[in-house]
Amino acid sequence: MTLIKQLTNQDDFTGYYLLKELEVKLTNGTTPRDYFDIVLCDASGQMAAKFWDVTPTDKETFFPMGLVKVQGVVQTYREKLQIKIIRMRPAEPEDGVALTDFIRSAPIAPVDLLHAINQAKLSIADEEIRSIVDYCVSKAGDKLNHYPAAKTYHHAYFAGLAYHMARMLEIGEFLCRQRPFLNADLLKAGIILHDIAKPEEMIAELGIVTDYSLQGKLIGHISIASGWITEAALALGIDIESEKVIGLRHLVLSHHNLGEWGSPVQPQTAEAVALHYIDAMDAKLQMVEDALDTTPQTEPWTPSIRGLENKPIYRTKL
Repeated sequence: MTLIKQLTNQDDFTGYYLLKELEVKLTNGTTPRDYFDIVLCDASGQMAAKFWDVTPTDKETFFPMGLVKVQGVVQTYREKLQIKIIRMRPAEPEDGVALTDFIRSAPIAPVDLLHAINQAKLSIADEEIRSIVDYCVSKAGDKLNHYPAAKTYHHAYFAGLAYHMARMLEIGEFLCRQRPFLNADLLKAGIILHDIAKPEEMIAELGIVTDYSLQGKLIGHISIASGWITEAALALGIDIESEKVIGLRHLVLSHHNLGEWGSPVQPQTAEAVALHYIDAMDAKLQMVEDALDTTPQTEPWTPSIRGLENKPIYRTKL
């Protein structure tokens, strides 16, 4: 079977893939016709696809998160590769394929990622800060084992959220050694808490986000996490107007930096500035790594990356 990342322009192929996204749309012709706007994926990557002239039966047969056998051809549309699906049917038991075969996951086992996060949490010297972090991690619960960090932009796969946290903690540890003026307890807490409410914001199965929850749409993970910090302080008998609580809430509320990116305030403490740039650096470098990993080795340029101002990345030969 041909992996997604191995597909190149004008390839004719047949294989099994996961319908990561599927939406019924209408063509722009004089007589509009239904078609499927699809994202096909496997463990190697994903690619946009179109299935034209959809029938009523097709609409009752194909759904997101379904495994399908596809015959298609790869075409270039607006400088991006796209699949034109010739034929498609649901996978059957005798095909011998399983949903887990098509799921991309973090390169480190979830149990190891959670161990790293837990060790960082336990290393927080301030008892009140550590207790608040522990409370919020418990609120996230088992979802921290497998949730992605985002729907599309970065770490958008099984255990991506825990992987994002663990890599940020590594960067934060280095920065605290290099810049001793940073409060290590606050920075570690901010890293663990900044996206801790993502599992409440998104609805995900096996690392793939299918939708945003009502809380996610109306409140968002930043405000939810800030609320959890206040809830933790009240439950633990910690003054909600203390600098510790306000400082933790500020870390969460400011980590996107700008209002148009979702933050109601900009970073105004040293640790908040560090958190924003650690988050941005890890996210953007992961976008680059993922693009390189999912682009065929024969291609010198990756597709345009939305999170990097729609710029492609060149694969250096040095």
